[in-house]
Amino acid sequence: MNHADKPAMTMAEKILAAHTNVDTPRPGDLLDVQVDLVLANDITAPIAIQEFAKLGVDVFDRDRIALVPDHFTPNKDIKSATQAQMMRDFAKKHAITHYFEVGRMGIEHALLPEQGLVLPGDVIVGADSHTCTYGAVGAFATGMGSTDIAVAMATGRAWMRVPDTIRITYRGALQPHVSGKDLILYTIGRIGVDGALYQAIEFAGPTIDALSMDGRFTMANMAIEAGAKAGLFAVDDATLAYVKERAQRSYQLIEADPGAQYAKEIAFDASAIEPQVAFPHLPSNTRGMSEVGDIAIDQVVIGSCTNGRWEDLVVAAELMKGRQVAPSVRCIVIPGTQAVYLQAVREGLAEVFVEAGAAFSTPTCGPCLGGHMGVLAAGERCVSTTNRNFVGRMGHPESEVYLASPAVAAASAVLGRIAGPTDLE
Repeated sequence: MNHADKPAMTMAEKILAAHTNVDTPRPGDLLDVQVDLVLANDITAPIAIQEFAKLGVDVFDRDRIALVPDHFTPNKDIKSATQAQMMRDFAKKHAITHYFEVGRMGIEHALLPEQGLVLPGDVIVGADSHTCTYGAVGAFATGMGSTDIAVAMATGRAWMRVPDTIRITYRGALQPHVSGKDLILYTIGRIGVDGALYQAIEFAGPTIDALSMDGRFTMANMAIEAGAKAGLFAVDDATLAYVKERAQRSYQLIEADPGAQYAKEIAFDASAIEPQVAFPHLPSNTRGMSEVGDIAIDQVVIGSCTNGRWEDLVVAAELMKGRQVAPSVRCIVIPGTQAVYLQAVREGLAEVFVEAGAAFSTPTCGPCLGGHMGVLAAGERCVSTTNRNFVGRMGHPESEVYLASPAVAAASAVLGRIAGPTDLE
């Protein structure tokens, strides 16, 4: 078959093809794929490490593994300290280059792009479902179980089934205070939590072209909440500007072929989308702000691998400056990385949050998974910029989590109820 006879391929198919010996993989094919980076955290790494030990080998490449203690760190109890210790000892034993200790770490999916460790054209596997975040830079990134990650750490390879791809196109200028978080919440609300089950999503269109990298990371991060295996963005000038100053190795630019076959194509008018809120207990249970009603809240969390980046903190700080968190509300602000934390200190955002009556934290996943620093009691309601609001996600099974953007979260913290930025005017 000459090049002209090759069938047109999607981004996911082309990236996987570049990492295997199959020229034209088709959806459903099972491939032995070479990976560029293997990731694990303090919850998932210990299981992988135990399985890895049974293999009796060394890691395939100490520069291609990233270990990030971020979920229960700084350690909240003896059990979490033991898990982190196991991770630390493994990193030391195998001389892992990219081990990020407390004080130098960040929330993994905010940290790795910032560090230039995930790049266009990569295949990245991580023992965390939100590994799909890295699709924002034009990579095929997906979550796997800890046993698969153990094998990947040993061999640099992983078995993957080639997914079908859904292409979602957004057109129209965004309304004020509408962000990537609102776009992805709206999308999940429309297609459902299984709307892209074991499929890749290509996000495209003029609205996406105008979206910031931070906004793209947020959307890619939540592709898994629609069941997707990966969420990908085409590499453009914004992507290149982001990666060129961070990349620590070479990378390849891979784009979908004209005429690629998609399982489904969906189009949305982004100009009609208002700020969104996902009600309990599914990310798909979304409503526009005009449909929310009067709902009192107890807590607000601004941060996580979804919305703990610089742009997110700027949006929140602009709305909270000169205002006070409502007396009935606890507001917790968590920068995604140490670099974002330091910039917030240097540019006065930390001062804005503290003066408003918010807690300003070192980077951690903490409250997102109901781990620590923001666990909810029975009957409590939280507006959170995180990515999941399942029953008991942030604490007691009778608590409620409402997912929203940093703008909605900040306005809600000030007003003591679920509110949009325009409610502050």
